[in-house]
Amino acid sequence: MGILRLGRSHPLLYRRFNALVAFIVLSTGLLLPLDLYTQTVGPDTADTPACNKCMMRTGASLGVGMGGALVLLDQAWYADYERSRLQSFNDGNEWQQMDKAGHIFSAYTLSSWGHALFQRCDPPGRKALWLGSGLGLAFMTGVELLDGTSAAWGFSWWDMAANVTGSGLYVGQELAWGEQRIRVKLSARQTDYAAMRPELLGEGAIERYLKDYNGQTSWLSTNLRSFAQGSSLPAWLNVAVGYSAVGMITAEPPSSSEELGGDLQRMRRFFLSPDIDLTRIKTRSKTLRTLLFVLNSIKIPAPTLEVTGTGKIQGHWLYF
Repeated sequence: MGILRLGRSHPLLYRRFNALVAFIVLSTGLLLPLDLYTQTVGPDTADTPACNKCMMRTGASLGVGMGGALVLLDQAWYADYERSRLQSFNDGNEWQQMDKAGHIFSAYTLSSWGHALFQRCDPPGRKALWLGSGLGLAFMTGVELLDGTSAAWGFSWWDMAANVTGSGLYVGQELAWGEQRIRVKLSARQTDYAAMRPELLGEGAIERYLKDYNGQTSWLSTNLRSFAQGSSLPAWLNVAVGYSAVGMITAEPPSSSEELGGDLQRMRRFFLSPDIDLTRIKTRSKTLRTLLFVLNSIKIPAPTLEVTGTGKIQGHWLYF
């Protein structure tokens, strides 16, 4: 792997996180005052002037937030690298596909937030769903286009497939069930791998959480009661299946193990753990509902069963 390829291997979730932070900063004024649990309006409900005005203001605010976030990301990150014509790049084998799991999470989360913001306007039919999820996917596509016009990276069709999967998972559940029975979540912890390549995997604690794929786990968290309606199970109880990988200090295995500090075994890991759907906890506080809605993207620490790629089974009293 050459220098350029190692540069490409900077974890993409870090750039997505920078973009997401900028997006939240520029549009967060919409979030906190809102009740993000407005009931979906039936298909026969007509638009009203108040609804149309709310939808226009929400769309304009999100559009400004998205555009501003992309501009900030372009100046803060991509301006330091050589520009190029739009080019593609095949990164399907990098990071044991942990970066693709990150794309699914980001697209799913943005689609969820976008839908919630439009939904509070009480629009008819599925208008809030298509607008919210569409803008979330558009934002992720914009970040990918920035990758495609940078000589150090490239437009990845694998990334786009993951983006579409994340948004599609959200939209598909809304169309099929009118609710999210399976949620995409993320958790992260510190590992010793970052110390081996701090310039790539993070030097400080916050950077390591964001850049070290070895410590990140992606989860599909399923609500049990939604599939067993009428049961006595708690409405908030979920069971989550997680995926992670370790032994990664480069995007792909180096040609020589000695050149990067020894022989490391790149290994996939799979998890099974209880979880909580925070949005199903009842509260009268709009602010608390919004906080629970945002925090619901994070998998709670819990006892966990792990199966490694080598077939080893072990338990964790508390895994995050």
